Amino acid sequence: MLIIKHTTLLLSLMLCFFSISAQDKEDLNLPPVFMIGEYELAYESMVVECSDHLLSVCEESMDSAYIEWLLMLKDIEDYSNEQSFDIRGIKVWLNIFWNPDGTIRHLVFYPKPNSRNMDFEELRQFFLQFVDQYTFKKSNVNCFSHYGSAKFPSFAEMYIQQCKQN
Repeated sequence: MLIIKHTTLLLSLMLCFFSISAQDKEDLNLPPVFMIGEYELAYESMVVECSDHLLSVCEESMDSAYIEWLLMLKDIEDYSNEQSFDIRGIKVWLNIFWNPDGTIRHLVFYPKPNSRNMDFEELRQFFLQFVDQYTFKKSNVNCFSHYGSAKFPSFAEMYIQQCKQN
């Protein structure tokens, strides 16, 4: 009876070890850009790890956080024009995870139902190129994130002017 209990305990510990190892492996192989719904375990752990939000990085100022978000969307749009990649009509949910220095650790996206239809693998590749060359204007002592909506054209300049006038 004692042998069966020890064997059961040993098997339980081994299963636990292998499931942790699988998650660690997924974390190591997590690409910089992916769609929401892929890499779920690693995504969930990243949400916990990067629990500081853009709002807190912007000193709890909604206006400042919104302007920073719009500026980044404008930078995405400007980069798409430089690369001759048409993102007009694209509507997505974005979850951005920044490293403390403002470089993008991961960009996670999902197309909205009313988005322009396209090959989203091409969009993934575009975002990957953007992530490789982009640094956010804000930094923090820890990694940080923001989950938001994006549409292109973003009309960011118009909204930023309105925010500054108010």
